[in-house]
Amino acid sequence: MLLVSLFLNVLVLVPVLGVLAANGRAADYGWGSDTASRRILIAIYAAILAASLLLIAGVFLNREVVAWAQALLGVQIVYKLLTAPLVGLRNPVVLSNLGIAIVHAATLVLTAS
Repeated sequence: MLLVSLFLNVLVLVPVLGVLAANGRAADYGWGSDTASRRILIAIYAAILAASLLLIAGVFLNREVVAWAQALLGVQIVYKLLTAPLVGLRNPVVLSNLGIAIVHAATLVLTAS
C-alpha cells in the first residue's frame, strides 16, 4: 500500500505541475491567478514529488523508508484536509485532495506497526 500512495503522488503531481507551469485557464480555475503564493505551492508540490520519487527508489533498493514515507503522507493528509474548511468543497482541487487523503490515511493505518 505504501507504493500505492507514493505512485499516486507521482501520478497526480506530474500533470498538476504541468498544468501550473502552463499557467492557463485550468491553473487559474483550480489554484487561482498566478501569484507568489501559487508559485510557493508549485515549490511544495515539486518537493512532494521529489520526495515520493526518492522513497519509491528506496523501496526498490530495499532501504527502510517506511517511517520517512509515513511522515510525508501524514503531512499531506493534514494539509489536504485543511483545504476543505479553508477553500470550500466546490473547488475541484479540494475534492481531489480529500480523496487522496483517504488513500494516504489507509496507507498509514496499514503500515502502522
